[in-house]
Amino acid sequence: MTNPKNSIAASEKAAEADFYESDLEFTSDDLESPRDGLIPISVLQEVAAWKREAKIEDNTRYFWHVNEVDQIARGDRYFVIGRKGSGKSAICEYFSRASNHDTFAERLSFKSFPFNDLYTQKNDHFTTPNQYITIWKYLIYSTVCRLMLKDEKLESDVRTPLEKIYGGSSPLSRLVGKWTSSEFGVSFVGFSLKVSKNTGSAATNWIDRVHILEDFLLSRNDTNKYYILFDELDEDYRDIVSNHQSSQYTDLITSLFKAVQDVRATFYQSGSQGILPVIFLRDDIYDLIQDSDKNKWKDFRVDLSWDTPKIEKVIAFRISRAIDPECAKPLPFHVAWTKLFGSGKLRIGKKGQKRIGSFDYISRSTLLRPRDFVTYLQNCAELALSRDNSITPSIVKAVDTAFSNYLREEFTDELFAILPDISGIFDVLSQLRKWNFTIREFEQAYASQLRSGFINEKNVKFVLQVLFLFDVIGNTPKVGRFVFRYQNREARLNFNERVVVHRGLFKSLQI
Repeated sequence: MTNPKNSIAASEKAAEADFYESDLEFTSDDLESPRDGLIPISVLQEVAAWKREAKIEDNTRYFWHVNEVDQIARGDRYFVIGRKGSGKSAICEYFSRASNHDTFAERLSFKSFPFNDLYTQKNDHFTTPNQYITIWKYLIYSTVCRLMLKDEKLESDVRTPLEKIYGGSSPLSRLVGKWTSSEFGVSFVGFSLKVSKNTGSAATNWIDRVHILEDFLLSRNDTNKYYILFDELDEDYRDIVSNHQSSQYTDLITSLFKAVQDVRATFYQSGSQGILPVIFLRDDIYDLIQDSDKNKWKDFRVDLSWDTPKIEKVIAFRISRAIDPECAKPLPFHVAWTKLFGSGKLRIGKKGQKRIGSFDYISRSTLLRPRDFVTYLQNCAELALSRDNSITPSIVKAVDTAFSNYLREEFTDELFAILPDISGIFDVLSQLRKWNFTIREFEQAYASQLRSGFINEKNVKFVLQVLFLFDVIGNTPKVGRFVFRYQNREARLNFNERVVVHRGLFKSLQI
């Protein structure tokens, strides 16, 4: 009679072999049907030139118009929340380029921004965490005034004072100091703005100007649309651990959400719905916000999440546009994918007995984010151009290592603000040499690194929870089943179950 324990062990080994295919030599089966009809080299060159960063992407050609964009455009939603690489910057870039006779937009990027300039602009009439609401409203109203100068229909009696106050093209990092200085001022007279100087202290002047600007904009009954896009707000988040600015930073972000909601409500009630501030923020930072009003924000929030059908649509769209820049109707996914990758299968698992398609093979290494697939396909096209101008299964396998290194860098960038020891923590996973382990095994390996001085964070349970939150690890409740947060945002780490490392990290961690 077969020993049940042996059967379980055999099943676990088989599941492990499927999840982490051994580095087998490529066989003839791996190379069969490389492509059903050769695709032009120009298309491979185009895919190889794809950009991970939306700001330098050909947004007109490659922006995929998701339903969430229409909700933002109508003003129904104005909090865009998503993981890094989920498409926030692409949507922000799309709106920043939206400009015609009655629509204007400005992207306020806080990358390399001196956040201390904002921290000093508190309104002491408000308590924590609301003390920065006023400065955010001031930035919104001032930006709208700058955008009004782009309107060719703007009356001259309004344009002249606005140009004196808001003319020029100074970067955002300089504008905060300029707009809040005592030498800079506005006063509301009739339907125009005038420059006023030295009418009081800088600390009170700019706060008074918020009401002046709000009254001015309300009086306009403007039918134009003004999109004010708050992006790259995570810049100071990188330093909150080392600089002990966590509370100050979260208060600033919380105030921004309340300011945007206040502005939208004020102008909605007045019948003017053209001032449209929109916030783009990483979901892990959004989760830090603790406020009694947060539950109400769900009605105005867009959560950028992806599943396989949605990813297939965006990939089909991008491949179709790579083939034909003016393509109005994307090819069906299986047609578009086969044109680029052919129908060849890849061997995985124990002795290579299992075969899967190239899309499924790539998907296992990703977090189902557009940026992940863009990176993988870009690398495949680059390698194909250096070989025989054909993306074969062997190329898909060969790119796996480079993609794994990319994914590790992505995780490091996301996690460093929370876990400054992230490089040492990755070393713990490497030293385990296992993709599937118990919490106790991790704790023992972690303690060894802690004693050696390679890690400073002592709370190993906190480390595990963060790793789970960012999908470095997941749970495996039973053989062949894996639970990761990118698949189920409500999932929480179960300390009683075994832990698995995300497959995309195997090569970079040398597991």
